[in-house]
Amino acid sequence: METKSKKSLNYYMRSLHRDIGFIIVGLTIIYSISGIVLIYRETGFLKHVELIEKQLSTNINETELGGILRIRNMEGLKTEGDVVSFKNGTYNKKTGIVKYSENALPTFLEKLNNLHKTSDKGITHWFITIFAVLLLFLAVSSFWMFKPNLST
Repeated sequence: METKSKKSLNYYMRSLHRDIGFIIVGLTIIYSISGIVLIYRETGFLKHVELIEKQLSTNINETELGGILRIRNMEGLKTEGDVVSFKNGTYNKKTGIVKYSENALPTFLEKLNNLHKTSDKGITHWFITIFAVLLLFLAVSSFWMFKPNLST
């Protein structure tokens, strides 16, 4: 007849710590890469120029244009007839067509950076919350990593 050995809390904590640790290593690599890219977001590091053309409403006020295009500190606003020129593009008030260029990261890096910039409105906040809970578990479970009664 077989006897079942009762596994201790120490055994389960060590096993979970090891397994969750492998997941956390991958997630930490992702966050470290996107963190480094975010540090240099104001430079042209890893960015390429992307030409954008959009159809907007007609007769948009110059002060509202920056907010609609999500361009901070829009500079160089100059109006010549129906065309409003700004630093990297133009907006035609009559047709509503805006053409501009912006520096963009490769799609893969942009998605990684969006994890860093998430809010509770999107689904990615669950990913971030789980990551944080797993990190907390690793910190607490580390107290079970040393076997008791071992002399040093």
